[in-house]
Amino acid sequence: MDISIDINKFVNLKDKINKSVSEVIIGKENIIDLITISFICGGHVLLEDVPGLGKTLLVKSFSNTLGCNFKRIQFTPDLLPSDLTGINFYNQKSLNFEFRKGPLFSNIVLADEINRATPRTQSSLLEAMEEKQITVDGETRKLSEPFMVLATQNPVESFGTFPLPEAQLDRFFMRISIGYPTRSEEIAIIQRFKEGNPVEHLKSIVTEDEIKYVKYNFCKVNASQDILQYIMDIVEATRNTQLFELGVSPRGTLALFKASQACAAINGRDYIIPEDVKKMALYVLNHRVINKKYNKLGNIYSSIHELLNTVNAPVEDI
Repeated sequence: MDISIDINKFVNLKDKINKSVSEVIIGKENIIDLITISFICGGHVLLEDVPGLGKTLLVKSFSNTLGCNFKRIQFTPDLLPSDLTGINFYNQKSLNFEFRKGPLFSNIVLADEINRATPRTQSSLLEAMEEKQITVDGETRKLSEPFMVLATQNPVESFGTFPLPEAQLDRFFMRISIGYPTRSEEIAIIQRFKEGNPVEHLKSIVTEDEIKYVKYNFCKVNASQDILQYIMDIVEATRNTQLFELGVSPRGTLALFKASQACAAINGRDYIIPEDVKKMALYVLNHRVINKKYNKLGNIYSSIHELLNTVNAPVEDI
């Protein structure tokens, strides 16, 4: 088995994606890196923020850069599971039932305002997100590769929304908040968009071979026993602390490890350091815990920061 890894391919991919998406999205390099890490790991991302911050634009820019098929689904209370997966319909010309694919048969799927759909429709995403397949009328069909769901939800508005259950939240690899731009960034946004939408001019600059290489080889990034113990110390702390009612599941533990591997790779290393784990823990774990007092994203960030400060990071032997 070949355990060598060309780390430059990861760095080059990150630089390409950052440069391309930054032609549309200003000042969000860290957010772009997080989405890139999730994509490499085969994970899905929940973008939770107020309307108008560019979540949809970010997803479109990312998809155009990768040259992937992109579908946007506007979630509403009357959306049915078959609207996502597709249906079998009777073709009167051929006198046979045929399957009409739904929007889930794409590479990048934007689930816009996911918490506006009913729990029944939300649950239809579970199989697609976890197994990369859907089942319609007893027949299972594999989804396209790569497959990634980027969902958005508004944390402020509650009228006409259905909270995502813990089982659904746990399927997301990361939960990210984009945040408001700075004053200078917002002025740059005005100048950039005064002559039209730049996302329409974005071209694919990443090859299929580049995507396949990083997705199949990030798992070769090394992790010492000390790093593995450090990850477990953080996870067990979420289960034993007084800060949270619900701790991180084993799926969350594996997600933190994978994210740390991809984070190390795109930063030019074939081994994980404690800083990788710390950085990823904030985004990988925040939706997998329940805060005892306030369950808003900002409060959970603060609680995880507080928790990380109580866990001793391994120190390299000199």
